[in-house]
Amino acid sequence: MAYERLGLRPLDYRPVRHRGVRVSFRGPARDLQRGYVSCLGGTETYGPFVERPWPALLEAEGGPACLNRGVPNAGPDPWLAPGGPLPLAQGARAVVLQIPCGINLSNPFHAVHPRRNDRLLRAALPLERLYPEVDFTGFHFTRHMMRHLHARSPRRFAQVRARWWSRSSPAPPARRKPAGCASSGCKGGAPPPCRGPSPIVRWPRPCARALAAALCRVRAFRPVPAPP
Repeated sequence: MAYERLGLRPLDYRPVRHRGVRVSFRGPARDLQRGYVSCLGGTETYGPFVERPWPALLEAEGGPACLNRGVPNAGPDPWLAPGGPLPLAQGARAVVLQIPCGINLSNPFHAVHPRRNDRLLRAALPLERLYPEVDFTGFHFTRHMMRHLHARSPRRFAQVRARWWSRSSPAPPARRKPAGCASSGCKGGAPPPCRGPSPIVRWPRPCARALAAALCRVRAFRPVPAPP
């Protein structure tokens, strides 16, 4: 039997593993002895179903080698836990960090899986008291629970958001938004207004060009001759 057309084939992420690190990353494998930029982040950095995620676009704009160190659905826990990939960033000449999703982090309101941070383990008593009519045993993912709570009562959800924000990160002093910041909600000290679930934003090519140009201006990224 033969097929005239095979159709689209799935992407080959060429997963890479490193000694002492429990998670795998998107390839290809690179020589860690050479200068590189470590791109840390979550789903948008890893780029599932995306042929060229933003670390690849950044490298294509003439910047240094950019290692994709994205972990799908990751919160801050995988980077800070023992056996996490944080030591791989210590050997990089620069680090580009995608701010992880705040709901994929164990907090006073709910607990998440230590490796698959989008998985909900249990809801805490303060959240159950705030939503006594909600059966939390029916939720298995954090985003599903958050969307349901927001639709159930935006007023109570605002309380959850404000209390979680105040307990998770002290308010830093107000400062000017960095020139290379791609986020539109950098207000410094206050959470951005809640507008409900937002779609994944595509990485703009002008941002990749600006970031690549900024990295190339760093003295450490001057061309390094290959070893003999």
